[in-house]
Amino acid sequence: MTTAIAQIDFDIDGMTCASCANRIERKLNKLDGVRASVNYATEQAHVEFPTTLDSADLITVVRDAGYDASPAAGSGDDEDEEPAGRGDVELDSLRQRLVVSAVLSVPVIALAMVPAWQFTYWQWLSLTLAAPVIVWGAYPFHRAAWINLRHGATTMDTLVSMGTLAAFAWSLYALFFGTAGEPGMHHGFDLIASRGDGAANIYLEAAAGVTTFLLAGRYFEKRAKRRAGDALRALLDLGAKDVAVLVDGAERRIPVSELAVDDVFVVRPGEKIATDGIVVDGASAVDASMITGESVPIEVTTGDEVIGATVNAAGRLLVRATRVGSDTSLAQMAKMVADAQAGKADAQRLADRISAYFVPAVIAIAVATLGFWLGSASVAADSGGISVAFTAAVAVLIIACPCALGLATPTALMVGTGRGAQLGVLLKGPEVLESTKRVDTIVLDKTGTVTTGEMTLQSMAVITDGPCEEWALRSAAAVEAGSEHPIGRAIVAAAARRYAEPALPADEFRAIEGAGVTGVVDGVRVTVRKPSRDVGELPEPLADAVAGAHGGGATAVIVSFDDRPVAVLVVGDQIKESSAAAIAELKHMGLTPVLLTGDNTGAADHVARSVGIEQVIAEVTPAQKLATIADLQSHGRSVAMAGDGINDAAALAQADLGIAMGTGTDVAIQAGDLTVVSGDLWAVVDAIRLARRTLTTIKGNLFWAFAYNVAAIPIAAAGLLNPMLAGGAMALSSAFVVANSLRLRRFRAHSRR
Repeated sequence: MTTAIAQIDFDIDGMTCASCANRIERKLNKLDGVRASVNYATEQAHVEFPTTLDSADLITVVRDAGYDASPAAGSGDDEDEEPAGRGDVELDSLRQRLVVSAVLSVPVIALAMVPAWQFTYWQWLSLTLAAPVIVWGAYPFHRAAWINLRHGATTMDTLVSMGTLAAFAWSLYALFFGTAGEPGMHHGFDLIASRGDGAANIYLEAAAGVTTFLLAGRYFEKRAKRRAGDALRALLDLGAKDVAVLVDGAERRIPVSELAVDDVFVVRPGEKIATDGIVVDGASAVDASMITGESVPIEVTTGDEVIGATVNAAGRLLVRATRVGSDTSLAQMAKMVADAQAGKADAQRLADRISAYFVPAVIAIAVATLGFWLGSASVAADSGGISVAFTAAVAVLIIACPCALGLATPTALMVGTGRGAQLGVLLKGPEVLESTKRVDTIVLDKTGTVTTGEMTLQSMAVITDGPCEEWALRSAAAVEAGSEHPIGRAIVAAAARRYAEPALPADEFRAIEGAGVTGVVDGVRVTVRKPSRDVGELPEPLADAVAGAHGGGATAVIVSFDDRPVAVLVVGDQIKESSAAAIAELKHMGLTPVLLTGDNTGAADHVARSVGIEQVIAEVTPAQKLATIADLQSHGRSVAMAGDGINDAAALAQADLGIAMGTGTDVAIQAGDLTVVSGDLWAVVDAIRLARRTLTTIKGNLFWAFAYNVAAIPIAAAGLLNPMLAGGAMALSSAFVVANSLRLRRFRAHSRR
């Protein structure tokens, strides 16, 4: 019997680097049936586990590893705001430690760097100022190092704690047992380690300076991680906070969290719609720009669906709630963003594996550096070599901290997915980023993707001795008013849009099965029907209109008065205004567009010519759509598929990159890897551009993080780097990675230029 699988998200407390995240992940994954992913940037773990286990068992494993875990808000039954509060407390604590440490460290560093300022007992003042920094300021590093040591692990904090405490301990030895505490002691400041009497040198400025630099790096790192999540928090804040519910005909205002499915609530002009629902009374224009990115308000009336967090721009609406809480469109968007941020790209998995072995390797290099320099000093019978050996070893420990390595992927992923959420681009997971880089072919569904998916009246022709265009169209609309056919609705809508006069009444309405409709308007029998195969009997202007419609992939219907053909109405699916330009841009990006549709070949060819697509595959079933994608892949193509219908779902799932248009069905959206909220093809262009930009940023971050450590460790081991400068350089590497990731916030969409 198959064991059921549950999933939960945890907030993890106590992580300080990617090694911590990797360690927790390995511990959880050792449990039978457990699949865990721990993200250092979001400080969360996503765990899938068999129901034979309990979430308490998972928390115990995390605590046994030396960290703490609690269910994330919205992950289980216990929903609260604790994690956000805790983050603020941690940030405030770091800020306090940073400010105090900086104030105390500045004079220590100044005295050490400027010999002219070194008065008689300056070294003792340095000890007085530096001790609180090294003990209290660096306490988070020492505490984390000790907890990990108790569990037989090493992390970035191990390097920091070992380096600063070693420098402090040596300084105490030199002050109390060596000659460094004697009155009038002086020493200069060098960019590189220098030989001298080891017992006459103190490293208080290095220990205090490194601590301050690392605290600054940790503080700005945490603040940047919170900024990187601003887009997601802003997305969640879009929703209404309270709602006026109708109870026994009276309005009662309640928090949105208490709203239930089938509750009917009131939305006044200017108010946000509280949740997804169906309009049961009223008509209005709804501003959905915050959700869809479309600036034109959407007209809604009784029976129309509305989305929570959109704004009622005009009339009063009564809405029946259909989805509440985590089921709403807004909540699902937020969840998709959060899931993408909590995942890991292949590049990050490589970084995690390396960081797990990196710290022990650095400690080994530091010990080897110390041994080498001590050996050299012994051979040279030069006691000053001890100072160089110690300085080089401490510099290795400090400069090798893998902060930048751990931040390289998650910060870029957080900023990229957050910016995408603001632009209506939702990534399901980080693996999508790799897919966008590889794709070379984009298959586009026609209806609803390249075209609007709505039938509209494109043109009409009338005979010279017949009724005028107005009377022909209004008469056709009168009999079509009783039809639910899309062509009939297009004719009715066109007449209402063109002419302000009231609709004409029609009597004796009757549907002609498979052919059209008929009725009596002002005493005249009006028939609207499909043309027969032989159009030669039609008057010339009507025959030409029918032929032109067929050639252009549109649909023609004949309007007859008392069985005499008097007009031809040409109805077709309208091509979206942005499609041609967006497809040209996709070509510029190196993608080959293919039009794939179940529609007839004539209509498909017409649309393809209009938007600049050379390859067309028409009249295919949903199964054939999937087979077409598979066939393209079998020929070595990496395929992206953009679609919006249920019939596109299988093809979206088969494609290397499935792009679901947010105006489509839930099935299509679930099958896609990437969702664009608006139905505009420019949004597809923006989605691919943003995903590629994010992947490029991740690779750039990883390159510089690896290059930094590869280049810096040999320099430090060679005794060519002062420990304090090593700490500053390490902090700057992390700052570079974060700043490089934050550049993604400036990404601009084509559709908003």
